[in-house]
Amino acid sequence: MTVLMLAAISLVSVLAQWLAWSLRVPAILFLLLTGLALGPVAGVLNPDAIMGDLLFPIVSLSVAIILFEGALGLHLSELKGIGRVVRNLCSIGMLATFGVIAVASHFLLGLAWQVALVLGAVLVVTGPTVIAPMLNVIRPTPEIDRILRWEGIVIDPIGALFAVLVFEAVALHSPDGVFLHSLQALGRTLGVGLGLGWLGGWLLAQLIRRDLLPAKLQKFASLAAVLGLFAISDFLSHESGLLSVTVMGLYLANRSDLDLEEILAFKEDLSVILISTLFILLAARLDMHQLWQLGPMVLALLLVVQLVARPLCILLSSWRSDLSWRARALLAWVAPRGIVAAAVGSAFAASLEQAKVPDADKLVPLVFAVIIATVVVQSLTASPLARWLKVQQPKASLVLIIGANHLARVIATALKEQNIPVLLADPVWDYYRQARMSGLPSYYGNPQSEQAERQLPLGSVRWVLALSPNRHQNALGVLHFAHMLGADKVFSLRVSEQGRANCESRTFRARQRLFAPDATYAKLTSQLALGAQVKATRLGDAFSWQDYQKTHPDALPLFVVTDKGRLRVMEVDGSAPPKAGETVLSLVAAKRETTA
Repeated sequence: MTVLMLAAISLVSVLAQWLAWSLRVPAILFLLLTGLALGPVAGVLNPDAIMGDLLFPIVSLSVAIILFEGALGLHLSELKGIGRVVRNLCSIGMLATFGVIAVASHFLLGLAWQVALVLGAVLVVTGPTVIAPMLNVIRPTPEIDRILRWEGIVIDPIGALFAVLVFEAVALHSPDGVFLHSLQALGRTLGVGLGLGWLGGWLLAQLIRRDLLPAKLQKFASLAAVLGLFAISDFLSHESGLLSVTVMGLYLANRSDLDLEEILAFKEDLSVILISTLFILLAARLDMHQLWQLGPMVLALLLVVQLVARPLCILLSSWRSDLSWRARALLAWVAPRGIVAAAVGSAFAASLEQAKVPDADKLVPLVFAVIIATVVVQSLTASPLARWLKVQQPKASLVLIIGANHLARVIATALKEQNIPVLLADPVWDYYRQARMSGLPSYYGNPQSEQAERQLPLGSVRWVLALSPNRHQNALGVLHFAHMLGADKVFSLRVSEQGRANCESRTFRARQRLFAPDATYAKLTSQLALGAQVKATRLGDAFSWQDYQKTHPDALPLFVVTDKGRLRVMEVDGSAPPKAGETVLSLVAAKRETTA
């Protein structure tokens, strides 16, 4: 029976993720509903009966992996460039949110101060896994989009670390009231967590940097290091393990001599599996009777979280900033809680219950109530609110180019000169670096990854051009963005003539192909090497499209920019001929270069 239930959990978690992907909503919503339906409602799933004493050790280890993955994405150098508002949100704003929720939990719900403080600390974290999908639907102005994305990225590890510190201070409080004993215990926990976290990060960095581990073992070794460090740290000082793995992730993320792309990709995939399973298991354990017992005061707490804590956080964080009142109003409304709050809260609740802290059993239901309320309410209302406040972007116009190679950079430069916004994405560091040096907006990594979804303004993307020499990279990008934007907004360039006879033709079947029927990445790159250039020519009554074709018989038309500044991509089939008043961007061979 246990094996059957574990298999069923994996199947329904995939179904929940697929539904979220299909409807383009945060996956957390369907995962929560699935857990509630299987657990408290139907009574089919009982995680405690299935996993027994292993449940909370597995939850703790999963939280450790999730926090480590979040810390790997936090580069301290980036904190300097994200603006004073984001820094305030992750410092004084976070403390204000913590104080308001903790005080409200104590006085409105009558929770013991220990549980109220932990609840306040857990709920300061928003999280990019729920923010990013929501922003792609809301499409706020770039300023708001940037603030909310960076808040979710930065506050994920910082807020979790803050929650760990608050929990340690609460959990280590001496029952006999001896303050010095509690202070010593907290100091020991911090010392072990910080010291072992730094040591673990340094050792793993040395193994990777000195090539003492084969490439195929680096991902598994990093996972083993996280689990081992968490266990050793907790053994030496109770509840210091989460601090250790967070510090290790921060250390590795800020080493400039390490290539962590493969480890990041592995941890990202693993986090998706853990998040899906954890949410269903934890939601299935909810005791709804406890929430009903608290009565209308739960609704009062939800109103405090939405209408008091967040607005106060934004008010303090944006003080003396250039943000308009409209931008502040939307920021004050959008702050959904996610997986980190649920996972960390569940792990803390288990420890508090073992220590027989009063009201510890109410922590998880309250955390999940806030998660459900913020995700549902804000998902339904944020987009209309942004439209009413007039802080929603107009029609998407960004061109996302998969690849930052020489051909992609030449095309991106030509589009940028026509005032068409572009963004290049490539997991190859040298291509990414050259694009940045050329002054082109670029992203280091795969644009279809979860990390990209957290950081890139995908809601602003109108067109996707797959220009990578890597067929696999093009295929993944095409399939991902064709679902997100529609197949008519995604275009691909064949890598070579050989692609007609191999899997490339099957991969791109029914997709839009770029430029001429015989255009390939290899052919266009070869022409650029021979001196070909992308030229812009404006058509008129005196110089029509037919005249252009006669003047440049060997030119390869790439794009058309309309008289209103809109882009039209030249496809293999079905492209309408350019008209007077429009600008044609073509690849013109050096030997045919003439002045129109």
